[in-house]
Amino acid sequence: MPREAYENELQRLKEELLKMGGLVEELTALATRSLADQDEETARRVIRLDDVIDRMDDEIEERCMRLIALQQPLARDLRLIGGILKVVTDLERIADYGVNIAEITLRIAQEPLIKPLIDIPRMAAMAQEMTRHSLDSLVRQDVRLAEEVCHADDPVDELYSSLFDELIGFVLEGGEARRATQAINLIFVARYLERIADHATNIAERVIYIVTGERVPHQLKGHYTGTPGANPAFRRRQEG
Repeated sequence: MPREAYENELQRLKEELLKMGGLVEELTALATRSLADQDEETARRVIRLDDVIDRMDDEIEERCMRLIALQQPLARDLRLIGGILKVVTDLERIADYGVNIAEITLRIAQEPLIKPLIDIPRMAAMAQEMTRHSLDSLVRQDVRLAEEVCHADDPVDELYSSLFDELIGFVLEGGEARRATQAINLIFVARYLERIADHATNIAERVIYIVTGERVPHQLKGHYTGTPGANPAFRRRQEG
């Protein structure tokens, strides 16, 4: 494959990834809205949209494998294409968590909510922003923006912990079983949102590796605290 054709194909790959990311953002926003509005039709729309995202996942994976086979890229290009393969897996998992939220909507849509949904939409907005910024950092090869995404994970974890403590109180108080069951469902929603933020962090950490060749060690995942090269916990990967 001529270099110009390869560069064009790589650009199309990035565009497809952004398109998939946009659909994933839309899906998670719709899932949260379906819960807040107790809207079963929106929840079903989320489930249908996931099928589209699954197909895009397969298409992007195939495009990546074709580029690797035909071009045999080295060093940074190989890290980029391999990174995109990892990123689409994270995006597909984010979409799956959105579907899980929509399925909870379908279970509790006919029930009065046990509490106003304030923190859950707030968590969702934080997780969606992290997802958007992680993808922007990938396309722009922006390590600083990727670092900001990594730092944003801790506030989401803190909000999840606070919300868990509040909702578990409904479970422990006894009384009507329906209230306890709904509280458990809402705990799951909060957990799904926390996991979405974790996957956005995974994407950001992948960007750091693509750009710098340095990995965030597994024991520090989710607790990234510095610029690559300035942190002795990082190790240099000599490739290409």
